[in-house]
Amino acid sequence: MRLEGSCQCKAIHFSVESRTPYPYMRCYCSICRKTGGGGGYAINLGADAHTLQLEDPDGAKSYFHAEIDGKASPAKRNFCSRCGSSLWLWDPRWPELIHPMASAIDTELPTPTEIVHIMLDFKPSWVDLPRGPGHVHFARYPDLSIEDWHKTHKLYEEKDET
Repeated sequence: MRLEGSCQCKAIHFSVESRTPYPYMRCYCSICRKTGGGGGYAINLGADAHTLQLEDPDGAKSYFHAEIDGKASPAKRNFCSRCGSSLWLWDPRWPELIHPMASAIDTELPTPTEIVHIMLDFKPSWVDLPRGPGHVHFARYPDLSIEDWHKTHKLYEEKDET
């Protein structure tokens, strides 16, 4: 699925191809909460890093080495230098992937079949955590990767070879 995204001030527009477009996972870690804002969490999608197309690449800036548990993350978090909107994350540990922020995507995203809440050890007390059917909780990272979750739920979009 082709995802089109932009920042709040519309200075930056980007697109990327994703085989995992369901915004199912909410991350409550301090990095995601503080760099992405929102309801106490951020939602990352998965996409093919080689398909990233970016208008105005000079407007996108990066934040390196955010810390969690006292350890620096090697990930590069990209944002708009004009309005500060979080756009995507790229991590050298998985160079073939890019993780656009669902909040930056303008394309209508499919509705997930469940919501996975992760990094709950870092959730602030003021954040109301949804519970009940359709909500799965993890103290840290989940058992499944973004790709594996999509495959398990039969939502993984196979590559079109035509």
